[in-house]
Amino acid sequence: MPLNSYGVLSARVIDIRRETGDTPHYQIHLVDNDDRHYRATVNVESSQQPSDLLYFAADNFQHPLTAALPPAGSGWNKLASQPGGAALDYLRANIVTREQMRPVPPDAEGPNNDLADFLDHYVRRAQHDPTATAYLHGEPWGPEDTPDKVFGFQPGNGVHNIHMNQGNSQQYREDDGVWQDGGILLHFAGENRWVAVFLAFQTQSWHTDDETGHALPAPEDTETAPIRVVAAMVNPVGGGRENETITLLNTSDHTISLVGWTLADAQKNTMPLPVSDIAAGQTLQIPATDDFQLGNDGGQITVLNPHGLKVHGVTYTAEHASTEGRTVQF
Repeated sequence: MPLNSYGVLSARVIDIRRETGDTPHYQIHLVDNDDRHYRATVNVESSQQPSDLLYFAADNFQHPLTAALPPAGSGWNKLASQPGGAALDYLRANIVTREQMRPVPPDAEGPNNDLADFLDHYVRRAQHDPTATAYLHGEPWGPEDTPDKVFGFQPGNGVHNIHMNQGNSQQYREDDGVWQDGGILLHFAGENRWVAVFLAFQTQSWHTDDETGHALPAPEDTETAPIRVVAAMVNPVGGGRENETITLLNTSDHTISLVGWTLADAQKNTMPLPVSDIAAGQTLQIPATDDFQLGNDGGQITVLNPHGLKVHGVTYTAEHASTEGRTVQF
């Protein structure tokens, strides 16, 4: 079954604690606009091998979901685990790919070389920026009758499971679910910029069931299938949908058969690719069909192989689509 509850905490960072030892965490103390205190518990090491977590940070995160997030400083907000809102799903919302992430040790000698250092780089900056708001997706815990064991505030409460929450190993399979992934989003309002940090365990699968979030078996070459979405015309001059296009690129050194391949939009509408193959290094511009939605309010494009498994995916925002005739590059 999925997490007991899911949502996002919107609050200001006021303190940080780095832990070492067995199963350490990176602890963040936050406070909302009503002076309620929270502790965000971020995993920096896995209890399973390999123990180093997978990490990726986007210094300029642009995704339609940021427009759906609750007000800054609003505290804990329960979210529906479904598309179209503020919920995270690394796979279905084209948030991050396995190829973008890299394993990082929890703690190591020297500066800027471990996960706690990388988190410090962004979270401490948010702590010292009065315009910054932290959004932490995950599962709530508390309130507890006793003072918080790390920061001492009372009642103790906060958020954990701030990482990918699907495709788990058998030991943690009961936590699997879709549209319930965790993450750290930091909004620096003074710069009008979002920073996002995403974490996953190396034991997790990146192909999961659309209903349960359980791991699916995948062909060995699926993770590195070299078809990429590189551009799209989402708002053609005049607004005519008949001129919307998606451009794919074969990044490999050989021809790839596209028989059975499809594209999917944010609503899971699909359309087949119109040719049987694509040569090495070649691009393919595909007209969007009537059922395929490239909306001007933001959207996504996902490439699915003949097994229905995701090969690549991109998103764009309303700002990307605001200029008629402008090709959006990914």
